[in-house]
Amino acid sequence: MLRIPTVYLETTIFNFPFADDAPHYKADTLKLFAEIKAGKFRPFTSKYVIDELNDTKDVEKREKMKALIDEYGVAVLLDSKETEQLADKYIEAGIIPKKYDTDALHIAAAAVAGLDFIISLNFRHIVRHKTIFETEVVNIREGYKRVFIHTPMEVISNEETP
Repeated sequence: MLRIPTVYLETTIFNFPFADDAPHYKADTLKLFAEIKAGKFRPFTSKYVIDELNDTKDVEKREKMKALIDEYGVAVLLDSKETEQLADKYIEAGIIPKKYDTDALHIAAAAVAGLDFIISLNFRHIVRHKTIFETEVVNIREGYKRVFIHTPMEVISNEETP
């Protein structure tokens, strides 16, 4: 039996199921959640995501986004000193700007937990060639395995279902 891939769901993934202004990202994200429900992925997120979701001003949307965690059995990784130290290394290396340290924490949380993928639609600091390449270099140097960073479209099945 094949091992089920582990995925870290970054904050944007909880937003796009409700993003009527971005129908293609919404569709891909909803398909990702359907595949999680079907057992194709083991989902994780982190306290850093919960903190960002809690900052959402729209109360109704915030509650819908947070409800996805329970609905899809998403395990929540706790914050840790090890995660913070690895995130600091990304910032010190100039990979992620200090101002966006939470983005560094997302990548570090997945690396420290030994997850297979980070799924994100944050094209500014996470789903970027520079970030993908340079965090991999830091992770290997620091003794962590590679964490693949992808959009939902890149990991969902593109087979048509009858």
